[in-house]
Amino acid sequence: MANQEVLPASTTSPPLLNDPSVMSSWSHRLWVATGCIMVLISLAKSVVAAAHSHIWLGPMLAGCVGYILADLFSGFYHWAIDNYGDASTPFFGPQIKGFQGHHKDPLALTKHQFANNLHELARGTTFIVLPVNILCNDPIVHGFVSVWLGCLMFSQQFHLWAHCPKNKLPPLVVALQDAGVLLSRTQHAAHHRPPYNKNYCIVSGLWNKFMDDNKVFQALERFLSFQFGIRPRSWNESNF
Repeated sequence: MANQEVLPASTTSPPLLNDPSVMSSWSHRLWVATGCIMVLISLAKSVVAAAHSHIWLGPMLAGCVGYILADLFSGFYHWAIDNYGDASTPFFGPQIKGFQGHHKDPLALTKHQFANNLHELARGTTFIVLPVNILCNDPIVHGFVSVWLGCLMFSQQFHLWAHCPKNKLPPLVVALQDAGVLLSRTQHAAHHRPPYNKNYCIVSGLWNKFMDDNKVFQALERFLSFQFGIRPRSWNESNF
């Protein structure tokens, strides 16, 4: 029992299963399908070009770099929308509202249907990968882009899985979490302790220790506060 993984209990009632805010619409499904298609086209172009040139090492290394940087980028993005802006912020408002409310009710995320959870990231992925697919045929570029943006697009699903009991997850997901390939429940639990200013990275969590030990996000918060007078939300939640 000493190693049991525990996340804070929800402080509010869980959403109803027929709540429209957690259900997938056809537009959500369309965006997720389109995002997946864009990423798969990019990955296919990398594989085909690598096979044609008989050069595999470059694209494979680019994919590894994409995976590593996806976790880092997810941390910066998570930190930003956790701490700055609100529901009225243009374009990012819905995600900001969802992430900031997530601290009060961590388990609410697990009620969201798949496409509902991913459609906003899938839409952004579509607009970024589409021109790359049209304009570029370099296998290294596509090796990086397909893995980097594929991981970022699914980062919110990895985040959701980190809130689910292991017996509710597919065995492969549990194995990847235990191996550190995907964000684990144990590691992400540290983020859900006031003032919610640690372990922001949500793809694999690979960068969390480095970013927290070196207080990278705290340094950015002090810089923004000093230069622009903008206080992060975490400074106001120390006694939440």
